[in-house]
Amino acid sequence: MLELDLSKVREYGRLDFLAKQLVEGFITGLHKSPFHGFSVEFAEHRLYNAGESTRHIDWKVYSKTDKLFVKTYEEETNLRCHLLVDVSSSMYYPQKSRGKLAFSVLAAAALAHMLQRQRDAVGLVTFSDHIETQTECRSTSTHLQKVFHELEQVLNREKRHQTTAVADTLHLIADKIHTRSLVVIFSDMFEDMENSDRLFSALQHLKHKKHEVLLFHVTEKKTEMDFNFADGPYEFIDLETNEKLKLQPADVRERYTRALNDFYHELLIKCGQYKIDFIEADIEKGFDPIMSSFLAKRAKML
Repeated sequence: MLELDLSKVREYGRLDFLAKQLVEGFITGLHKSPFHGFSVEFAEHRLYNAGESTRHIDWKVYSKTDKLFVKTYEEETNLRCHLLVDVSSSMYYPQKSRGKLAFSVLAAAALAHMLQRQRDAVGLVTFSDHIETQTECRSTSTHLQKVFHELEQVLNREKRHQTTAVADTLHLIADKIHTRSLVVIFSDMFEDMENSDRLFSALQHLKHKKHEVLLFHVTEKKTEMDFNFADGPYEFIDLETNEKLKLQPADVRERYTRALNDFYHELLIKCGQYKIDFIEADIEKGFDPIMSSFLAKRAKML
């Protein structure tokens, strides 16, 4: 039985994870809210209205202008984060280590731990050709343990042939989330690349709802993207459909890599246009280098 490496998860608990754009929260926390109230960070002055509390009048301004102005503040609030983990069969590649899925589960757990530690609410969605698991968005330690348990269950379930429906899932999630949130997607995004407009439309749908979106594009670049196999006959098996194909890698490498690279660059460009953070997660680089690079880059951008 595979176990979630909680010691590795907790290594990231010492770091803060801040939202880059405005989010809607429900308790005082670390993140800027789109709502004004009397809280932590000064926002602007406005004229005092007769009858309201005098508590927030700026008397220094009054002494200079002889007019009553009230200080208003921008709330800092906790966020709601929805972690979306693709659990279709292609995510179990390479099969010996369940590499892409193992990375996604550990990264999702680390982010959940970081967020819960700063009193942010976390929810988990696992999906293949349908939404398999969807938890509520909560900030309690009990709920965090539930998220960890669900992620561990994913790692240990029996092998099955499960296709993916990333576009459909993202559309559903966009319709279900009514509060401005952070949405983090872990997926190889390998879905009907000939009709990629459906996928891009789904990503745009999330942004249209004013969510902040992060996409961890999880791949095993050497073989999946570069098709770097030694010369010789191979039997390739589609993990999602179980379709089998015998061929020499050299015979198809050029066409294969061209198609994959075209899709990759189009995905990269669309994410840039939609202001979606795109994180290239080549699992061969290892968990720590990918996460450390991502968190360092994000800290500089804030």
